[in-house]
Amino acid sequence: MPLVTIVLGLLLAALGVFGYTSASPRHVTALIPAFFGLAFIVLGALARRPSLLRHAMHGAALLGVLGLAGSARGVPDAIRLLAGDAVARPAMATSQGIMFVLCAIFVALCVRSFVSARRARASTAAAAAAGRA
Repeated sequence: MPLVTIVLGLLLAALGVFGYTSASPRHVTALIPAFFGLAFIVLGALARRPSLLRHAMHGAALLGVLGLAGSARGVPDAIRLLAGDAVARPAMATSQGIMFVLCAIFVALCVRSFVSARRARASTAAAAAAGRA
C-alpha cells in the first residue's frame, strides 16, 4: 500500500497543477489536490519504514476520507459536465470529480488492506494458540 499511496499522491499533485493552469482566473484553491498529493507522498514514503507502516497508512486512509468528503460537493457539477451540460467552472468540476473518484478508490483499497491485515493477524494468533495447546 505505500506504493499505491505515493502513486495517488503523484496523481493528485498532477491534478492540482492541471486544475490551477486550467482555471480562469487562477486561484490558489485550484491547487488543493496538489496539497493533498504532497501529503499522500509524504505518508507513503513514511509507510515504507516497517515501524511506521500502520500509523502512516492509517493517516493516509484518514486523509483519503477527508479528500473524499471535501471533493464530494463538486460531484454534481462533474456529473452535469459529463452529461454535456454547461457548468459555471468546468475546470473545478473536473478536478473535484477526479479527486473524488481517486480518493474513493484509495479508501476502498485501504479498507480492504486493513481487513486483510486483521484477518492475517487473527489467523497467526490462532495458529500460535493451537501450537501451544
